[in-house]
Amino acid sequence: MGHVKQAFEQHVVAIPLTRILPTRQFDKAVQGSKKYASILSSIRELGMIEPLAVHPQPVAAGGVSSYILLDGHLRLEALKELGGVDALCLISTDDEGFTYNRQINRLTPIQEHKMIMAALKKGIEPARIARVLGVNVDRIRQRQNLLNGIAPEVAEMLKVRMIAHEVFRVLRKMKPMRQIETVEMMISANCFTQNYAQMVLAATRPEMLVEEKKRPTGDANALDIARMEREMENLQHDYKQVEDTLGETMLVLVVAKGYLLRILRNEAIAGYLQRHHADLLEELLSIMEAVSSDARHLERE
Repeated sequence: MGHVKQAFEQHVVAIPLTRILPTRQFDKAVQGSKKYASILSSIRELGMIEPLAVHPQPVAAGGVSSYILLDGHLRLEALKELGGVDALCLISTDDEGFTYNRQINRLTPIQEHKMIMAALKKGIEPARIARVLGVNVDRIRQRQNLLNGIAPEVAEMLKVRMIAHEVFRVLRKMKPMRQIETVEMMISANCFTQNYAQMVLAATRPEMLVEEKKRPTGDANALDIARMEREMENLQHDYKQVEDTLGETMLVLVVAKGYLLRILRNEAIAGYLQRHHADLLEELLSIMEAVSSDARHLERE
């Protein structure tokens, strides 16, 4: 297997603000937004917790290097407003400057947990963090304990997933191996809701739970629970089979897509399909686009 290139250098470095070049113009109206005020207050009280993401530019005449800002425009402006001199930065090794920025989204629960833990390790009180972020202190304590009882493998799989906090409460009721199986099924189904996690919990055998199940009440009897357990086991078995053959299947689909592309480049064939089988042509194009999207998703995973 070939060497996988790291997206960022291993160490965080301090770079003067004058050498960081934004990739978009800062809208002054943003300075009046609640989000900007929260960032400004957070940096003033706690310091820079999340580094900027930058990519180095070729060294200019005089030996002075500059850096293109990939992510963190509001943080950069807040630092300037507070009179900052330099900023902590992660150096991107990817020369496609906007690749990282296109993937930026709001913090996932696990990323938020790690940021709060970093602030707590600096000796900052939960009440102060809550005041800076404009949230109740109970929420800070909940985020602080987010991964208690969660298997490390599960935390790794979910670190970039937007997942409801209630799901972690459900996962804590399962033993580590069952947690991993549950998250694998959630990723396969692309469903990270509390209802999905509750469904898996209901179909989990007692020996895979942290605490023994209570006796079923109402319409859910032992036969119903047993049937759900069998269905979940079959679903997991099917998932494993698909996972084992996914790479080979995607390769076949990509090759088939390339063949169809060559055919459709023929103006006579494309024109005939457009005139007599427009629906078929539209369906072929949508399938080809789906194959491209799935291939890109698989590559990122």
